[in-house]
Amino acid sequence: MRYRPLGRTGQFVSEICLGTMTFAGGAGMWRAIGTVEQKGATALVERALEAGVNFIDTADVYSEGLSEVMLGQALRDLKVAREDVIVATKVRGRTGQGANSVGLSRGHIMDQIAGSLKRLGLDHVDLYQIHGFDPVTPIEETLRALDDCVSRGLVRTIGCSNLAAWQIMKALGISERRGFARFETVQAYYTIAGRDLEREIAPLVEDQGLGVMVWSPLAGGLLSGKFSRDGKGPEGTRRAVFDFPPVDRERAFSVVDAMRPIAEAHGASVARVALAWLLQRKAVMSVIVGAKTIEQLDDNLAAAKLTLGADEIATLDKLSALPPEYPGWMIARQSDGRVPAEK
Repeated sequence: MRYRPLGRTGQFVSEICLGTMTFAGGAGMWRAIGTVEQKGATALVERALEAGVNFIDTADVYSEGLSEVMLGQALRDLKVAREDVIVATKVRGRTGQGANSVGLSRGHIMDQIAGSLKRLGLDHVDLYQIHGFDPVTPIEETLRALDDCVSRGLVRTIGCSNLAAWQIMKALGISERRGFARFETVQAYYTIAGRDLEREIAPLVEDQGLGVMVWSPLAGGLLSGKFSRDGKGPEGTRRAVFDFPPVDRERAFSVVDAMRPIAEAHGASVARVALAWLLQRKAVMSVIVGAKTIEQLDDNLAAAKLTLGADEIATLDKLSALPPEYPGWMIARQSDGRVPAEK
């Protein structure tokens, strides 16, 4: 297992992060995502730790809080030393029926960090992430509350998820100006079949020294190689029941078709190739993998040992390339030849 910098914190996290959205299940869409009970959850955490994973991600809304409960129990059952694991969770989603049980207000953040710590059975969270944009609460108010969480020792590092590049940059500017803790990570959707991140967010994080955590690296299972172009696939799978995130299916299946011979050449699964492609992207800090079984987890973990050749990367890059958009094509045109060629 390789380890990469957690933003500019001086800490390092495994390039594969264990996601816990499959824990518990609960009701509604959570049941479609996963129904792993405590014994299975503990086994998944144990296998991930054995493979060198030191990074685990959850959220206060996953299975209505039960994911955090089960993760905390697994860490206690396995007697994991606190300094040996980086635990990340999130805040923003609806956690109750009240008018203020959602969002990024000071009240909701303070209530939810207390709730998350109680459910996890921890005295601090290593990485606390806002789970999206709140159109009601000024970002300065949110950042002030997050900074208080850090200064009180409840949180070590903060991050964001599902924000536009301009929102991330605005937040970084406010944090610098006000002396607040700044975002060190960006959790975002990124796959070989959905490379939108590369337009604005990837250049931003490289410039500002942030780390990208990739969620749904297999596009909700669509890149597993188990689905056909007509949408047919294994019954009961997440993508078959919960059709998310949105994907250009024609592009996705063209990429899958190209990955199949590469997978066969390496004696690997299509899913493993998709994950390996992500792990070789410059902006990626860690790829979050969620599994329902040990077999699924083992296959995902094996992506850390798979290195794609330059010609294989070039083939996949060309096939999955984003169509040019303004101002990107103009920037590329004007930049061409700006740096003197080596003699």
